[in-house]
Amino acid sequence: MTQNAAEPRYAQLVQEAAACLKLHPGPIVILAHVDPDGDALGSCLGLQRALRSLGQDAQTYMDVPRYLTFLPHEGEVLPRLEGWPEGALAAVLDVDNTDLARVAGADITAFKGQVVNIDHHGTNRREATVSLVDPSQAAAAMMIKDVVDALGVPWTGEIATPLLLGTNTDTGSFRFSNTTPQVLRTAADLVEHGADLAWINDQLARNPQRYYALLREVLDQMAFSSDGLIVRSRVDEAALARTQAEWEDVESYVNTIRNADGAELAVMFKDYGERVKVSLRSRGRVSAQNVAVALGGGGHVAAAGASVDAPYKEAFSRFNAAADAELRRVGLR
Repeated sequence: MTQNAAEPRYAQLVQEAAACLKLHPGPIVILAHVDPDGDALGSCLGLQRALRSLGQDAQTYMDVPRYLTFLPHEGEVLPRLEGWPEGALAAVLDVDNTDLARVAGADITAFKGQVVNIDHHGTNRREATVSLVDPSQAAAAMMIKDVVDALGVPWTGEIATPLLLGTNTDTGSFRFSNTTPQVLRTAADLVEHGADLAWINDQLARNPQRYYALLREVLDQMAFSSDGLIVRSRVDEAALARTQAEWEDVESYVNTIRNADGAELAVMFKDYGERVKVSLRSRGRVSAQNVAVALGGGGHVAAAGASVDAPYKEAFSRFNAAADAELRRVGLR
């Protein structure tokens, strides 16, 4: 079990989540947040495969981004939930409350059935039937591993691999500061269960040609502020048109610019016109979460995001105010 194994409440919640999923007599709808990452998909797919091995009717609904399409088998993940199946239970994974109304096109706030929420965001309000929420965990996939253990499912590489993907991506391929000894122990356990780390890393490293064309745009827009403490870039529809790229191609660039020496906070603006998505990464001295919360979003200290319903100029101004407040809070201004 992960690092909270010594805490009885965490272990109890793992057992409650597993029992709720294992004993549910109807369909189980598995959902994650919008713009899913490796942890979202890996957590969903690992849990789905485990539940299906028990004979449960479990189905994930998600728009899988191009760079993760190597993981699910054909038909394992469906793009949208058009309506709630009768007698369904919702398993909502890696989802902060700010995302709840928009997962896979489903209005989870209007759902009247049981909800099992397994998440590691500090801003989670714990309003589900079972809320297995632990912000100290580096990845939701690590918590799913505990649930799979509690389900008593025989481990296979098919179950372990997506959970290793989730652990890998949310720790920056084990480079981020959240790579604790327990993260590495969990990864080792998953490898022993048949997960293929080399294959995962090889697949994640592959990019289409348009990725590099768009990278030139990102670097052209790259700028520093606050004496180099903040690095930012921006992508809009025009940049996508020039490079024949897609919005999902933008997701990883915030980690690229985060590597700028001296920068404490990296921000990527996805400018949709009347709405701007803000992706934030911190090197540890400032809280990306605090900035995101000020913008109406959420996340973690090291990685967070928000969606601002305003044109870029206004969204940028609001970001500057929030970032300046955070820099002052930690004594960097």
